[in-house]
Amino acid sequence: MPAKEISLKEAKTNKLFYFVANVVVYREKDGRCLIMKRDEREKVHPGRWSVLGGKLEWEDLDLKNPTRMNGDVFDFEDKIDELLQREVKEEANIEIKKGLKYINNVVFVRPDAVPVVLMKFAARYKAGKVVPEKGGFTDFAWVDAKEIKKYACIDGIPAEVSETIKLYS
Repeated sequence: MPAKEISLKEAKTNKLFYFVANVVVYREKDGRCLIMKRDEREKVHPGRWSVLGGKLEWEDLDLKNPTRMNGDVFDFEDKIDELLQREVKEEANIEIKKGLKYINNVVFVRPDAVPVVLMKFAARYKAGKVVPEKGGFTDFAWVDAKEIKKYACIDGIPAEVSETIKLYS
């Protein structure tokens, strides 16, 4: 019988993680990628330069509207794509094209002891003027693989920008 609601009742607490996806946005016209400076009030990496992204939330999984039923299992296709489309719009006021490209992943434990699974992708810029989300970001820059070295980025971001430029060049 399929689940009637999302619940932690049967979950094993030692197997619970936040699921986060990030995206490096690539602008084709000049071969640059978008980085954003995190607000000093952020719990994780305050004041550091990063890329866009966010957490997958229970509300993203509407049990009344799955993509399909796979026996008793609710399938939700393209939720990571939808998550990143939404986060890019919320955090930077821009749009990305469909068709994410996988870069890498990392698992880490936040300073507040929450474990996180982070998947990283690349996407091509589609439209919009960058406006950093108030309270989340304080600045932005479009950079190439050399320029990014001048910024105090979260570890790994410069390599991901370089990888994204290679993927789309």
